Amino acid sequence: MITPANNISGGGGSGGATAVNGGGGVNGSSSTSGWWNNNKDNEGSWSIGVFYGTSPFNLKPIEQHGNNVWRDESAAWPVANPVLTCASVSAAGYPSNFVADPFLYIQGDTFYLFYETKNPITMQGDIGVSKSIDKGATWQQLGIALDEDWHLSYPYVFNYLGQIYMMPESSQKGEVRVYRAIDFPLQWKLEKVILKKPLVDAFTIFHDGQYWLFGSDDSSFGAKKNGELEIWYSNSPLGTWKPHKKNPIYNVNKSLGARNGGRPFEYNGHLYRVGQDCGETYGHQTRVFRVDVLTKDDYKEVEVLISLVNTNKSLNAWNGARYHHLDVQQLSSGEWIGVMDGDRVPSGDPSRRFIFGCASFTAVAILILLLGLLVGAVNCIIPLNWCAHYSGKRTDTSLVWEKSNFFSSKVRRLCSRLNRAALYLQGKIKPNTYSGRTILALIFVIGATLTCFGAKFIFGGSGAEEPYQYHGHYSQFTLLTMTYDARLWNLKMYVKHYSRCSSVKEIVVVWNKGTPPKLTDFDSAVPVRIRIEEENSLNNRFKVDPLIETRAVLELDDDIMMACDDIERGFRVWRQHPERIVGFYPRLVNSIPLTYRAEKYARSHHGYNLILTGAAFIDSQFAFEKYWSDEAKPGRDLVDKYFNCEDVLLNYLYANSSLTPTVEYVRPPFAVDTSKLSGVAISRNTDEHYKIRSNCLQKFSELYGSILGRKSEFNGRKDGWDL
Repeated sequence: MITPANNISGGGGSGGATAVNGGGGVNGSSSTSGWWNNNKDNEGSWSIGVFYGTSPFNLKPIEQHGNNVWRDESAAWPVANPVLTCASVSAAGYPSNFVADPFLYIQGDTFYLFYETKNPITMQGDIGVSKSIDKGATWQQLGIALDEDWHLSYPYVFNYLGQIYMMPESSQKGEVRVYRAIDFPLQWKLEKVILKKPLVDAFTIFHDGQYWLFGSDDSSFGAKKNGELEIWYSNSPLGTWKPHKKNPIYNVNKSLGARNGGRPFEYNGHLYRVGQDCGETYGHQTRVFRVDVLTKDDYKEVEVLISLVNTNKSLNAWNGARYHHLDVQQLSSGEWIGVMDGDRVPSGDPSRRFIFGCASFTAVAILILLLGLLVGAVNCIIPLNWCAHYSGKRTDTSLVWEKSNFFSSKVRRLCSRLNRAALYLQGKIKPNTYSGRTILALIFVIGATLTCFGAKFIFGGSGAEEPYQYHGHYSQFTLLTMTYDARLWNLKMYVKHYSRCSSVKEIVVVWNKGTPPKLTDFDSAVPVRIRIEEENSLNNRFKVDPLIETRAVLELDDDIMMACDDIERGFRVWRQHPERIVGFYPRLVNSIPLTYRAEKYARSHHGYNLILTGAAFIDSQFAFEKYWSDEAKPGRDLVDKYFNCEDVLLNYLYANSSLTPTVEYVRPPFAVDTSKLSGVAISRNTDEHYKIRSNCLQKFSELYGSILGRKSEFNGRKDGWDL
């Protein structure tokens, strides 16, 4: 971290953050629900994450940080990236399409985060600012720090002679402008235009007794966009600046990292520059370079590797498609913190999908015309009076013009041939024959497929199954399943699918019987842990596990397959009601004698009082400790006796501990039972299975009290997910 006395650094000044013209942000409605969705923007849906590490080259996301924050009221443990999104900014009353280009300013234990926020009204970038007092886990949106009549981004904030300055990108204005904080962090005043040049992503740095200005001028003659770099030097960050002898330092391919991608930093006596690789798409990734020579006459740097712990969740990861900006600084504790932006989709994704969708629908229209010609529904494509063989009435003027116009004659002959295409195609394909009908069917199938593709491209979104915010931030859960060797085929498919869900932190496999698999057997985007049990007991599902690092656990049978979006919706509801069992399979017990029935019965009686834990979110601390308490031992003994009913027992234990509702339902649009495909279902005899569970209901009622008076209604929440 570069913190010379009275010189430029990333933190350590005085003060607070709003706009040049009095502050306060932009016009827009305020929302506190946390459900605000990003507007579709061709530039992307950038968001911002926080990383920690022992060095700037070994950074882990905040959810893997040992001192992560757990706030009971938000049911977030751990807090997960991204910590700042356009949704959280918009919900605070400052509408935004995306947030990007983050720069930290640190004052003691308070973090200020400056970033570009794209205004959906003006469609230009403004500079927003947020504050965190819990090491970056949660952020208070303070407002718009800087709003000009032109696009602003890359808000490089630094200290100089006891003052706090900001040098945002103002390339659209054609200048490099430096602002000074009047009332930090929200009020700024233009201090000086230090360079009349449209530099992109510029920063200043004090190094070896000299101030250096790095930036890219894509407007200069012959400059390669996102591949040009220039250096300037001065005795002060406020100028006067002189060009480096070797300018442009780079004018290379955009994938080589010439364009700046964040704050430079010092580590072990070396200066490092962060660049962005824009090869595959704009802002594809960051690259770090060690500066070996920086003088007025020469510049040399070499690329070094940086370790960022990222997942392989592709579009389901908040930065799965690209990340193009990194600001790393060293804290007073010696630990390093980094802020990075990221996006799920490549640049221009909405436009690309729209073009593909239109192309698909155009192809469908052509196929429909072809089918019409083949079945005789369409005989004439072009109006007859355009055709050469048309004998209808024409004016003398038009006849003279047609005879003298060679191009018109050619066009009329082409139209005439097109109109005879129906007879030609019918003669070749012969629709009434078997082969002809096969071709017609094939054309129909291709058309239907292209219609589906077109609808998906235009209306189906990017394909990412994103998590849902609660109180402005995200969290993660542990996925736990119980299985044995005969169901290994199910388990492999299960792990591959669910490990790609955004909020899954770890998958724990409770191995009850047989030889356990190797971890290398699984294609997983998250860590997989196999917990081998000494005895084959269904009680193992709820065993206390001190290695689980999340408050939320999703108990999910290995033969249930559903979309990640359904899982994420369930997690969102659980975070709202962490004291309840939140799941996907409701049951209703409301008669004497107590009888276990299928979901259809609950539907017909418009309510439920049990949630099966074969697919349910629970509180890992409360549920496991309750299940293994002394009072639950008689129930556990019955579970071992019947080899059944562990989920029913947990429902009774929850109900026995609270007078308020203890179950919550989330309806999945669809779910597939893969045990039907593999033939290894545990409960094959439904009647016998239901009889055993009815006995369990009677026994548990005697032990822990009745649940007959409890009933939750379907469609009881405003989200519409419990219909």
